[in-house]
Amino acid sequence: MPKTVAEVMSRDPIAVSPQTPIKEAMKILAERRISGLLVVNDAGKLVGIISETDLLWQQTGVEPPVYIVFLDSVIYLENPARYEEELHKALGQTVGEVMTQNPVVVKPDQPLRKAAKLMQDKSLRRLAVTDNQGKVIGVLTAGDIVRAMIAELEES
Repeated sequence: MPKTVAEVMSRDPIAVSPQTPIKEAMKILAERRISGLLVVNDAGKLVGIISETDLLWQQTGVEPPVYIVFLDSVIYLENPARYEEELHKALGQTVGEVMTQNPVVVKPDQPLRKAAKLMQDKSLRRLAVTDNQGKVIGVLTAGDIVRAMIAELEES
């Protein structure tokens, strides 16, 4: 396996802004046959990631949290904050309203094995690669790692 993220990552990833309409993001995902997009601000800094999973809320809607009423008090059996987040995603019209904020990132000099473990542990399909100033310089996907593994096998 190559030693660093920089050796395997895709450079110049497709990115959108938080103001991008959801329909446009969906079109990009479908046309490029990818499952997620990085979301960057005007300075090129990462602010989120929007994936097909984030967009599914648009189709499926949300279920209100389960609660009981006891002595005139409402007791939620689930976290009501999660419901609010899911509702926001279901009704959102722009990428910024639907994206996952505070995405997990890696640095280009990070060992690939460590990045792959991070993806596996957190059930992620992609990691944004940022420089020391937080500017996006690439994206590392599960597919990138598998292709690197195949290339290494073919060299053996």
